[in-house]
Amino acid sequence: MDSSDDKKRMNVEDDDRLSSLQDELIHKILSFIGIKHAIQTSVLSSRWRFIWTSMPYLNFSWDDFYELPKFSEFVTRVLSGRNNQTEVSSVKLSNFRGKDSDVIVEQIMKYAFSHNIQQLNVACLPQNNVEFPPFLFSSRSLKHLSLTKENFSAFQRRHSSSYVFKAKSTWELPVLTTLYLYGVTLCCDDNTDKCIGFFSKCANLKNLTLKSCYTEGFKGLSICLPLLSNLTIEDVYGSVEDYNIVAPELKNLNMSGVFTQDHQYLISAPALVSLLYKGFYDLSLSTDDFSSLEKADICVSYPRDARKALRLLQQLHNVKFLTLNLEIVEVIGGVYLMHLTMIFSL
Repeated sequence: MDSSDDKKRMNVEDDDRLSSLQDELIHKILSFIGIKHAIQTSVLSSRWRFIWTSMPYLNFSWDDFYELPKFSEFVTRVLSGRNNQTEVSSVKLSNFRGKDSDVIVEQIMKYAFSHNIQQLNVACLPQNNVEFPPFLFSSRSLKHLSLTKENFSAFQRRHSSSYVFKAKSTWELPVLTTLYLYGVTLCCDDNTDKCIGFFSKCANLKNLTLKSCYTEGFKGLSICLPLLSNLTIEDVYGSVEDYNIVAPELKNLNMSGVFTQDHQYLISAPALVSLLYKGFYDLSLSTDDFSSLEKADICVSYPRDARKALRLLQQLHNVKFLTLNLEIVEVIGGVYLMHLTMIFSL
């Protein structure tokens, strides 16, 4: 037997070894590629012919197609060809663009939510606005939700209308544990000064990230969640000036971006372990003592009020490890130097 025959025999053995895996393991392997490529494996053998029909993972990407009608036809064939008794564990929709894609998105999501979807990741290009159906925000099975803008520049973060959600549309996701919003617009129907609680009915939420988001029509954002453990607020622009954060289980709080001098933070987080703040202006906190705080990293690019800086230090007096940028130290040092000068001049 020559070397070419040996290679063929080894390839067959490797194929058989992979084919002998349980369906669940094969599904997991195929989850790392798009559903289009997963379906192409059906030509390998009779063992692989219908494997894709029971996959709980659906990964759709616009990049796999050149024209919207072909993509729409493919989605219809996939959803109608699946084993209807198989639940949908996760759905990933990437690189969606164009106004007509809304219909396809809703078609996929309606199918997924009717099959008890647990994880949803949607990413679209900056120029596209996707209007999501109301049932997205009243799911009883969804545990992880990620909505992002892809290739989102700093200019687009400020000027793109991005995804738009109305405050009147209550987010009632009782089992949701992770929420990641990047490039999302949160807005209220009418101008109001009241504090809006978009996530108040997400009682099991543990991880919340608001990144490069835009707020419109309300001045206060309320984040009152009993199980929240990790909270990140980064580059949030727009109308919001006051943050009301009530989270008894919060461990890690990261805040960074172009916050104005008018921003106020009312924080009740007795279990807080780590605090990171990075902004242009002084951090103004209204809070109980952080008795459990171990690490605080405060960076203010343009500190203007020495009294605010000193008050912040008083509020962080229990911290074990404190990092301050040089500008804050210079402002505080200037105050002490002034006091010493006044004492010696008397």
